[in-house]
This record gives sequence, C-alpha cells and structure tokens, in this order.
Amino acid sequence: MKNLLFFLFSFLLFQTAQSQKNSLKKILALQQPGVKDTIFHLSTLDSITADLPATLIKGSQSGPTFTITAGIHGMEYPPIASLLQLRREINPQKLKGNLIIIPIMNLQSFYQRTPFVNPSDNLNLNRVFPGSRTGSITEVIANFITTQVFDATDLFLDLHGGDVNEDLIPFICYYDNKEFKEQTRLVSRLSENSGFSTIVSYPYAIAEGQPAMYAFKQAVRLGIPALSIEIGKLGSCEKSDVLFTKNAVYRMLKELQMYESKKVIPAAPAKNKYNRQAYVSGPGQGLFYSSFKAGSRVIKEEEIGYITDVFGCNVKIITAPQSGTILYKAGRLPVNEGETLFCIGYKAVD
Repeated sequence: MKNLLFFLFSFLLFQTAQSQKNSLKKILALQQPGVKDTIFHLSTLDSITADLPATLIKGSQSGPTFTITAGIHGMEYPPIASLLQLRREINPQKLKGNLIIIPIMNLQSFYQRTPFVNPSDNLNLNRVFPGSRTGSITEVIANFITTQVFDATDLFLDLHGGDVNEDLIPFICYYDNKEFKEQTRLVSRLSENSGFSTIVSYPYAIAEGQPAMYAFKQAVRLGIPALSIEIGKLGSCEKSDVLFTKNAVYRMLKELQMYESKKVIPAAPAKNKYNRQAYVSGPGQGLFYSSFKAGSRVIKEEEIGYITDVFGCNVKIITAPQSGTILYKAGRLPVNEGETLFCIGYKAVD
C-alpha cells in the first residue's frame, strides 16, 4: 500500500493543468509522440469542482486510440496501481497508436476512502452514465467521459477491483451486443488472449431512452469495443494482482498490434466461460453470514447463507437460484434489503 501511495504522489506531483474545455481528440492530434500528463478541471454550474488526471501517450506510428480507466470506485486499488506502472513502462517510440490512461476517475472517493459514492453528492459514478453537463459533480464527470473521452476512443477497457466490501474471483467480461457484432467479436478475442481463466459475457439490452448507467456499457452503446476487468478483493492491493492486470493489458496491446512487451508470455486458454448471471439480493436488513467464498460451486436451491437480526435471531435462509460458480459476494456483516449478496455465473445454451 505504501508503494501505491508513493506512485500516486509522484504521478500527481508533475501534472500539467488543462481546462475541461480542451478536447482530448484535439490534444492528441496536436501532441508530438511522447507522454503527456494532464489534469482536467471539471466543475458544476454551482462551482463544485473535481479533477480528472489523465496520461496521453502518443505513439511514433499511427494506430487506434485505446483508453484504459480505473478508480471509478474509491477503494479498487490493484487496477489503479497497475495503470500507474503501465504509464511508466510504455515506450512511445514502440507504440502504434495512442493510449489514454485515466488511473483514478473518482479522486474524491479515492482520497476519502468511500467505496462506492462520491462524497460530494453521494452518487455512484458507475451508475450515472451518460451523465449530464448541468448535473451534480458525479454526473459532470460521467458526461466528460461520455462526450470527451469516448469521442477520442477506438477501444475502451474499464478496470475494477473488489473493494473493501467485496470478495470476488478475477475475471474479464464484455457485453454480447448483437447489434455491433464485429466489436463483440473483437472484445471476445481480446478476452481469450488476456490470460484470465474466467471469461464472463453479459446479455446486452438497453431500451430506447434508458440510461446505460455503467461506464463500459455506455461505451458499448456508442459502438465502441469495450470490456472490463475485475480483480482484487476486500480492499487488498496484492502485487500479484497488480502484475496480472498489467500483463493482461500488454497481451491486449499485442493482440491489437499496438505494442509488445517481451517480458509477457502468451496466455493459457480460459478454463471457465459464463454467459449468464443470477443475482441474489438481501431479503431484509440484518447480519449476513456465509461459509461460501468467491469461486465456490453452488447447486440450485442449496443453502448458501443466512441473515439474522441484531440479536442473532429471526434467521432468514438464502438459497442459490441457479447452479453455477460464485463470481463475487458481499464480504460484509451488515446488509440492507435489496443489496446484492451473490452473483452466480453459469453457462446457458443460446
């Protein structure tokens, strides 16, 4: 953790300020091959502010623009550390195309250690996309990502981690979007070559006029090939998770013929693929207990946990709605009604 804070301090110390009015696409077009650190200063109509740090790496040869983000939630540490390492290691002279690296999308949440919401407006950044230019500060950040970052992006990767409240197994995921078949085939291929042993594909369905809510789902909606990584758990920042995430990005860059790191070996084929998810919500407020871990296999209607009141009485049994593998589960004792306790991945025949 000390290394992470040192890297973050060093990264932010040497930034150059940029107004939110500047377009990322314009900055990249004018930039010479090299690395440019910048901070976009965002603000609401009533002058609530937020900073968005970004690194723009322009390669010496032409190619696509690959945007990679992390820190959309404040306590997802391994992805943040992996992007800070990646920024220091990429040699622009060997890069074909451009990289946009946003290591911490939600600085307020990060520094105040709030797992999900921005303390400025109590909103979850990964629930407000596409955002609003005239909304609260979280909505303004989402709007900037949607209008400025995605406008300059050919491929998008959003990195997540198990925060202090969540136990999960590492997996890479994408939306099975039938409308943009070519983009879906690309992210499926990148997932296969990433090195993750578990690949999850989500059904894609957004009604007209319905907000995407999630960052990488918003990118998919715009026709951008997009995928996401989940790694780390319970607020940890293990070196192995950081290295694994960084190497997965290197494998994707190689597959895209953008960059090659000779230190990274080819990935083994994925062992597990799930195209459906069953979510288990809390039946009420209380204390949550389960002996099951992320990665455990469960059988439909099997007892997988229970909730009690504050005296340990009035037990409510929780059963599995579907046979499959627990992708992630709540790692906290207190729970409220409607909160997700388990996500079970399984394979369904289309």
